[in-house]
Amino acid sequence: MRKFDTKVQHLKYKVLLHVARHAWEGNLMEHLLDIPKEIIPGKTPSMRCCVYKERGILSERVKLACGGDKHNPNIIEVLDIACDDCPAGGYTVTDTCRGCLAHRCEDVCPKNAITFDEHQKAHIDKSKCVNCGKCASVCPYAAIIDRKRPCENACKIKAISPDEDGSAKIDNERCIQCGACVYQCPFGAIADKSFIINVIDLLKRSENGKNYKVYAVVAPSISSQFRYAKLGQVITAIKKLGFYHVIEAALGADMVAYSECKELFERKFLTSSCCPAFVRYIETQFPELEGAISHNPSPMAAISEYIKSTDKTAKVVFIGPCTAKKAEFLKPSVRPYVDSVITFEELQALFDSRDFDIASFSEDVLDNASYFGRIFARSGGLSDAVAQGLKERNLDKDFELKAVRCDGIEQCRAALMKAKLSRLDGNFIEGMACVGGCINGAGCLTHGEKNRAEVDAYGREALEKTISDAVSILNIVKMEEA
Repeated sequence: MRKFDTKVQHLKYKVLLHVARHAWEGNLMEHLLDIPKEIIPGKTPSMRCCVYKERGILSERVKLACGGDKHNPNIIEVLDIACDDCPAGGYTVTDTCRGCLAHRCEDVCPKNAITFDEHQKAHIDKSKCVNCGKCASVCPYAAIIDRKRPCENACKIKAISPDEDGSAKIDNERCIQCGACVYQCPFGAIADKSFIINVIDLLKRSENGKNYKVYAVVAPSISSQFRYAKLGQVITAIKKLGFYHVIEAALGADMVAYSECKELFERKFLTSSCCPAFVRYIETQFPELEGAISHNPSPMAAISEYIKSTDKTAKVVFIGPCTAKKAEFLKPSVRPYVDSVITFEELQALFDSRDFDIASFSEDVLDNASYFGRIFARSGGLSDAVAQGLKERNLDKDFELKAVRCDGIEQCRAALMKAKLSRLDGNFIEGMACVGGCINGAGCLTHGEKNRAEVDAYGREALEKTISDAVSILNIVKMEEA
């Protein structure tokens, strides 16, 4: 295995690869049922009880690769057939139970769910237990633990719970579509819908720009991915897929930072609007703070709107690390500017579906965003950019930025709760749903601290040293002054 953190990602990639190859060839519908056999041609199972179940699960993965359940508005879906190997969650008595005489666990249980065997070892009756946790709190040996499934543990907003049949169930009203459960599920039983077929269709129908031009907007976190090749070679590969031009979403980040610092100066308190999962979290869990969300679009939407304003023939595909971006582009306010979204995982499948040897390609370049636009990819980057914007626009003398940098949804919750109670020591909340920021999004090929260093190094390579220099290329400064 190469290029991916986990074997689950690799399996997902193999499905996307086969779907993409048939889509390019124009015979996907004829081979939908054959793809599981193409991936597992033999009769020996490698992960499940039998090869037939493995192929059954692969069939469900193929459906997701083809767009998933059209009746389910959520980008994240559960593959019920794959979700059957996790032990039941809830409070469990472990082997460290000493069979003590005190029986404090029994005394505090409000439902009489605890009994003891002939060795005085405690047992919990799951049919009675309400998971209050009182038994665990009084056990002197800490022998009772709250066991959660990986998906439930990953979901910090409690949008996942066991269904009646024991499989995971997602509460679409609470889900922010961040994809944390997708990355953490060890069986790959939760996955994001793919729009890879739509992108292939866009590229094929464009006929190399004759009918319309397809622009690729790439997230700055791309600099920390595809480590087997140079970034310039990856840009060349994207163009070889049929994209007319490749543009940095970091240019959109510069646009947002330039505008957002002024909005903060005028409104005195803001929450950021760049992370769609964070925005949805505010909308669903902290509606009283919805009015504080920045009026600026995300960098993806900002640069895509600019592209379409300058080229009426443009189609725009965003390529990045984020599953929530797939939900964002479907919003009525964004849909006119972004035609589709794929992740880095899906981009890798597109490359390999065309049998590209990327490391042998010549190097191309990206349009020049500033250092500050490029570091939006990691936690703290947006706050640094807003501080720089205030300085460049001479607003820092009359306004002190007190940024609250939220690294992950748990820190977001803490900051929003304080803001709700008017106890927050800050005037700007930078919210990133993924720990570390976009560099650790669910659609990344790799995750980890090394990604942050590579994004910062990529930022330092920027020719444009200020936000003003970057946006002046797009005439944003002149447009605002006019």
